[in-house]
Parts: sequence; C-alpha cells; structure tokens
Amino acid sequence: MSEDNILSSFIGVRNAFFSQVSIGIVANTFLLLFHILWFFLKHRPRPTDLAIGHLALIHLGMLITVGFIAADIFESQELWDDITCKAAIYSYQVMRGLSMCNTCLLSILQAITLSPRSSCLAKFKHTSSPHSMCGFLLLWAFNLSISARFLVTAVAATNHSSNNLMFVTKSCSLRPLSYLPKHTFTMLGILRDVSLVGLMAVSSGYMVTLLCRHKRRSQHLHSTSLSPRASPEHRATRTILLLLCFFVLLYLMDCIVYSFSGMLRKSDPVRLCVQMLVGNSYATIGPFVLINSEKRMIKSFKSIWDKQSKCLTAY
Repeated sequence: MSEDNILSSFIGVRNAFFSQVSIGIVANTFLLLFHILWFFLKHRPRPTDLAIGHLALIHLGMLITVGFIAADIFESQELWDDITCKAAIYSYQVMRGLSMCNTCLLSILQAITLSPRSSCLAKFKHTSSPHSMCGFLLLWAFNLSISARFLVTAVAATNHSSNNLMFVTKSCSLRPLSYLPKHTFTMLGILRDVSLVGLMAVSSGYMVTLLCRHKRRSQHLHSTSLSPRASPEHRATRTILLLLCFFVLLYLMDCIVYSFSGMLRKSDPVRLCVQMLVGNSYATIGPFVLINSEKRMIKSFKSIWDKQSKCLTAY
C-alpha cells in the first residue's frame, strides 16, 4: 500500500472514530439527563428506568475514556507514564464489562416486568430502588475486580522494551502475566461473557414467547381487520429485544476483530481504531434505539415547550 493510501485510511478512520464518539456522547448525555429529570420531577418510574439511566452513564464514561485513549493514538502529544496508562485502560475495561452486565440486567428486568401474575417471576415485580442500587454496586465490585489485571499489565511503552509487549496505543502496551494469573483471569472473563450472553438468550426467548402468546390471544379476541395497539410494556419489550440483537451482533463482531488484532504485536493506529470503532458501536447505537421508543421524552419536551410559549405570550 502506498504512503498516500495509508495516510488517507488513517484520516478516514480517525474522522469516523471521533464522529462516532461525539455522537455517542451527545446521545447518552441526552438519555441520562432525561431519566434524571424524570426522577426528580417525581414521575412514577418504570422498573427498567434506573437500569437504562445507569447504562447511559456507563456508556458516557466509556466513550469519554476511549476518546481520551484515541487522542494518544492520533494526536501528537507527550507520551504517557505508567499511571496514566493503567488508569485509562483499566477504566475502559471496567466500563465495557459494566455495559455487558447492565444490558443483561436490563433484559432480565424487562422479562420480569412482562411476566404474568401466575409466573414465579411475578414476586420480583415490585423490587424497590434500594434493591436495584445494591445490584448495581455488586456489578461495579465484580467488574472492578475482574479487570484488576490491567492495573498490573498496562505499562508505558517507553519504559519497557520487551518484544513480548502487546501495543494498545502509541504510549501504552500490555505485558504478559505469568501462567496461573493469566489463565485465571482469562477463564473468569470467558465465564462472565458466556454466562451473561446465556442469560440474555434465556430472557429474550422468554419475552418472545410471552409476546407470541399475547399476539395469539389478541387475534382470538379481535377480528383480523383490527390491529390492537400494543401496550407500553410490549413496546418497551420490543425495544429491549432490538437492543439485545444489536448487542449480540456487535459483540460477535468485536470478538472476531479482537481475535485477529491480538495476533499482531506491532502498533498500528488504523487497526487499533477499527477495533475500537466496532467495540464502541453499541455504546453509540444503543441510546438511539432507546430514545426512539421513549414517547415520554416527546411528551415531556412538548409540554415544556408549550409552557415556555405560554409564558412568552403572556409577556
């Protein structure tokens, strides 16, 4: 590949990456502020509202962190030290794990919300906010622990000249752990991912079954010429199922890209940012899927606009 083609690829990937991060930060900020506003206005929250707000906060932190990391890949600046590398890489990995855990929790909460009264899940429907907060704290503690290896392996590339280092950015790289810690953390990570994806699959299958059952009952009660409107719970369920489909698709793509990039040891800015583009697509697409289904947002902002218009008219 010629030098001009490499430069154009570099600029294209850089622009695409920073555009993705900027759009994702704006969308997640909007989603988070709406849920904070909804909570403080004392509206009755849905069981999944706290999880959606928490997911928006996680994605916001993840995109800000990855933007900071990308600055070390693209922009010319002073090289980072060990502490900066550890903080950036550790924070990013924690946020990625929390994103997966929170998405799984969101699917379980929606399955509980949709479950009929005769179901064994019905007793969990009225779980209070303090219980949800305890669940979030456990997720944070678990992911802070499982990502702790990056506090050891992340080092400044300028301070270490070993050929075994795997480059992450211009300044940072990962050094290999010894046999036992390496395989222990690897197995914990695989166990976490497989368990969470399995729980998402089970909860998704359960929700699809309930939706199909409800559709058959609706067709039995109504003539085929009529199309009864779906309830808010069913609309929310379809949105979360769509969100889960996006997550699984992008997760599989991320695993494939990461597997190929892990074979390479030299620092390649284009490759690194393509990997991050795929890895952060869910954090950018997710809030738009949720915002698109939030009719409360439109009604709330419409009412605020109407009040402001009346105030201006009165003056």
